[in-house]
Amino acid sequence: MKQILQNLGSGETILADIPCPSVSSGYLLVQTCATVVSLGTERMLIDFGKANLLDKARQQPEKVKQVIEKIKTDGLFTTLETIRAKMDQPIPLGYCNAGIVVEVGQGITDIQVGDRVVSNGPHAEMVAVPRNLCAKIPTGISDETAAFTVLGAIALEGIRLVAPTLGETVVVTGLGLIGLLCVQLLRANGCRVIGIDFDSAKCELARSYGAETIDLYRGEDPLSAALQYSRGRGVDAVIITASTKSNDPVHQAAQMCRKRGRIVLVGVTGLELSRNDFYEKELSFQVSCSYGPGRYDDNYEKRGLDYPSGFVRWTEGRNFEAVLDMMATGSVSVDTLISHRYPFEKALDAYEQISTGGALGIVLRYPVQNSVQTAKTVKLKEAISSSPQQPVVGFIGAGNFTGAVLLPAISKTGARLKTIASGAGVSGTILGKKFGFEQSTTDTPSLLTDKDINTIFVTTRHNSHAKLVIKALQAGKKVFVEKPLCLTREELADVQAAYSEAANPFLMVGFNRRFSPLSVKMKSLLDSVKEPKCLVMTVNAGAIPAEHWTQDKEVGGGRILGEGCHFVDLLRYLVGSQIVDVNAMQIKDPSGAQVTGDKMSFTLRFADGSIGTVHYFANGSKSFPKERLEVFCADRVLQLDNFRQLTGYGWPGFKSMKLSRQDKGHTAEIAAFIEAVEKGKQAPIPFEELVEVTEATLRIVENAV
Repeated sequence: MKQILQNLGSGETILADIPCPSVSSGYLLVQTCATVVSLGTERMLIDFGKANLLDKARQQPEKVKQVIEKIKTDGLFTTLETIRAKMDQPIPLGYCNAGIVVEVGQGITDIQVGDRVVSNGPHAEMVAVPRNLCAKIPTGISDETAAFTVLGAIALEGIRLVAPTLGETVVVTGLGLIGLLCVQLLRANGCRVIGIDFDSAKCELARSYGAETIDLYRGEDPLSAALQYSRGRGVDAVIITASTKSNDPVHQAAQMCRKRGRIVLVGVTGLELSRNDFYEKELSFQVSCSYGPGRYDDNYEKRGLDYPSGFVRWTEGRNFEAVLDMMATGSVSVDTLISHRYPFEKALDAYEQISTGGALGIVLRYPVQNSVQTAKTVKLKEAISSSPQQPVVGFIGAGNFTGAVLLPAISKTGARLKTIASGAGVSGTILGKKFGFEQSTTDTPSLLTDKDINTIFVTTRHNSHAKLVIKALQAGKKVFVEKPLCLTREELADVQAAYSEAANPFLMVGFNRRFSPLSVKMKSLLDSVKEPKCLVMTVNAGAIPAEHWTQDKEVGGGRILGEGCHFVDLLRYLVGSQIVDVNAMQIKDPSGAQVTGDKMSFTLRFADGSIGTVHYFANGSKSFPKERLEVFCADRVLQLDNFRQLTGYGWPGFKSMKLSRQDKGHTAEIAAFIEAVEKGKQAPIPFEELVEVTEATLRIVENAV
């Protein structure tokens, strides 16, 4: 199938061949009939992509600060590689979709195959969308009209925040698609409306909907006009739908408002507010969040947990329904908003139209049902033959870490890269083309049944690791899984059982830090000391929001299981002795409130008498190095700083070892794994050690007090 993508690095807009997305529980597969191009959001992304690096930096000053901090801690080259990898990931464009349901995911009972729905799906022939972000299209509403629903919901949410009453005077600043929809919805609500814009044609459209207008192009004075139209009282509210870096729209809104008036920002403007503007009139100011309550809440959007209507009357999904109802009654009309129509195969011409100007509402029309390609696998290049010993790789997962770290490493090994699988198909296809995979797929099980593929990489979210590892082992594949191996003791037992039952089991967990050249040097030095050692690892982990998936116990397992296992493994490797005991203590809120488990100290005791302490703290400054390890033994000290420098104190014949760039061992780790597969060796880390480290990490989380 075809989908429109935008490369934020080069600015190129692409009509790409992508595999049809897979449908998971709570999702619908929809064949697109029509989509609307959002001139505001999409043009902003296109303009950002076309900007040079300096202009990109100017547009995101907060990102520049993060980059500077990362350079200080991780080095210039590592930082540049990270930036390039992120900028080279094209993103889907579009969020205004109308189509026909062709497949219904598990758990959905109120929508059937064949129903017409609107959603926030992108510009693509087939889209997989969660149930709560869909609404049925009433009979009599065309696909083109319905495709404007999401834009209407954005306008409606801004109006709901203003809470207008019958007869109030409301100003709409900015008469683009959302602004003109605001005008119609406000008029339907019984409001007197003033529309403001620099475009005379848009002002004329707003007048056709019953609004008074202020044409800034003609030099009309918004303040005097608003005062006159509001009978000298000042307007009751202002909805700002304009997109500008200027602070003027907010300042102007404050001047136009009556005492205790309301201002809601739906668009994007400068926000250097004048205190006097708001103080003297006791004005309220609020920023509207997209389609409404539920937006950016994974429980609502991805897991399908709706808010009770008695407590949250208007969610984003119910806003969709309300807009569709207004369309059905004729209170909202979009026919006059459509300036251009393009067949989907000519979509790139539509984006050229955006650049040249003169467009308002651009509708993309899609091919009839029988002509859409729904294959879940797309060919990226010609297949190549391989020797019986050559690793033939299938990748499950195509996230940022995979693209930035693992694939650059494996591309150096000479392994045959056959198939990469991803849920939506976009990231897998982009990475597949970049690194030379033969095909991209959304059909993950096909990798396990493919007889050519002998090696599976699992780089998905943590809660799927154990299940995929077990299936891959049962299929007779060599397996590399990113940490953690699993999230529970039950999963660990299941992995052990699958490993013991496999004919020639081969399993590796991505504990890369033991493969760093500085870690290898430390190991060689420490092996010469035959007495117990004391190790102190400090991890300045950095804060991650509590709602991030890695903090979710069911999905990510928490940060100790998800990342802390790295340091358990590193200490286990350096000591070279079995872990016999663990203790853990985490920060507590004096009030008893729940805190995330990412501010913790834990201690490992080893069979040879050594002890190791890991301080994993997420509440430190980013300007401090992320990882530091100190080892004390035999009147000597080794200090490892952020995998860039190793310093010895009191070590005969060794003072320091410094790398030109940070090296956490990923390249050496992948090289060792591929070599072991190719030459029929044992996995680089013994299975018993993988189990030991995983079991110790589980105990740390369980025993933390």
